[in-house]
This record gives sequence, structure tokens and C-alpha cells, in this order.
Amino acid sequence: MEEKAVNQVIDQVKEKFSRHLEREGFRKTSERFTILEEIYKRTDHFDAEALYIHMKTKNYRVSRATVYNTLELLANCDLIKKHQFGKNLTQYEKSFGYKQHDHLICEDCGRVFEFCDPRIQQIKDVMGDVLKFSVTQHSLNLYGKCQGACESGI
Repeated sequence: MEEKAVNQVIDQVKEKFSRHLEREGFRKTSERFTILEEIYKRTDHFDAEALYIHMKTKNYRVSRATVYNTLELLANCDLIKKHQFGKNLTQYEKSFGYKQHDHLICEDCGRVFEFCDPRIQQIKDVMGDVLKFSVTQHSLNLYGKCQGACESGI
């Protein structure tokens, strides 16, 4: 995504986050918006600690608690998605303006690969019709082992 488009998305998510904070009675702090902006500049899945370290290396003055609390606020207003890909590590990814996708997770190195296959949407639609069930969202995580590009060195 080009820089101009990224900046437009960042402006939109900041506005949505601002409305959410107002509605829920939370303060609008510069730290919260800086965290949001850094998340929306990323292209990967990340955990809270990695985000905190990233913020510190860029000399942002944020506490670990602020990062964790902001992640919860962002998840609650659907600007990020929270994933538990095993190994008791919660990972996050931005969700505003991004297509539904699914994940392949390497059991050795923990690397996450995203993919999108229209057949999954068809299965969702058919199963919803057959079972008279309104599907509002889905999550598909496939676990296995990288072949060739695994970071574990195996």
C-alpha cells in the first residue's frame, strides 16, 4: 500500500478510535494515538511485547501498561484482531479496511502466513443456509510446518 493510502487509513482509524474513546469515557491521549499509528504502519502480526520494544527503540515515551491497555481498547473497537496461535502468545493484526483472510501457522518457528480463498466464503454461505445460521465472521487457522523457509532452522 502506498504511503498516501496508508495515511488515509490512519486518519480513518484515528477518527474511529476517537469516537470509541469518547463513547466509552476514556481519555484521548497522544500515546494511544501514537500506538495506533505505529500498528497501522506495520504489515505483520505482532505481540504486545514486540510492539512495546518497537516503540521504545523509536524513542516513544510509552509504558508497557499503556501498550497493553491500548491494545485492549483497539480490539474492543474492532481496529485490531486478537489471535491465539498456540504457544500461549497472543498476537495482533490490524483489521480496519482489510479483507477477511485465514492463517497457516508453523508449529516450529511460529511464523504466520495469511491466505484468502473464495471457496471458504462459499462454504460459509452454504453452511449458513443449510443450518439456518447467520454467519457474521469466521476464523480459520491451519497448523503445520514450514517447508524450506522455517525460521527454526529445521
